Amino acid sequence: MKIMEILVRDAVILDVGVRTKREVLGEMAAALAKVEPQIAADRLLEVLLEREALQSTGIGEGVAIPHGKLPGLDRLVASFARSVEGVDFEAIDGQPTHHFFLLVVPEHSGGRYLKALARISRFFRDPAFRQKLTEGETLDDVIRAIEEEDAKL
Repeated sequence: MKIMEILVRDAVILDVGVRTKREVLGEMAAALAKVEPQIAADRLLEVLLEREALQSTGIGEGVAIPHGKLPGLDRLVASFARSVEGVDFEAIDGQPTHHFFLLVVPEHSGGRYLKALARISRFFRDPAFRQKLTEGETLDDVIRAIEEEDAKL
């Protein structure tokens, strides 16, 4: 599975202008709901917050991969957001989070869900990839970085 197959380009946020975990998740949910009619922003936010209550999806190195299963969704969708200032996302390393890759999947999607999570997490293990996302000045720069990483794996 390629990440570009599920990434909703029109929901990418180059600089979230918020400072809390809840606000980041809210902005990302709203951006995705705006272009994906089957997603209700408030319900998606609720699902994401329920998942975060179990354990933070802040995996460290300035990265978080919030995710959740949404009833009524018919396919996997993803979005990306970046925070220049960084957000306290309760990451495992205690550092501010700058890159957020949101994955939303249908309620009953076991294998594809896990494969997508694993692939996204592999992307972010590469410091050069994280640097490209940080330095990307335009949406096209960020998309190109994701496409290049997608082509490698």
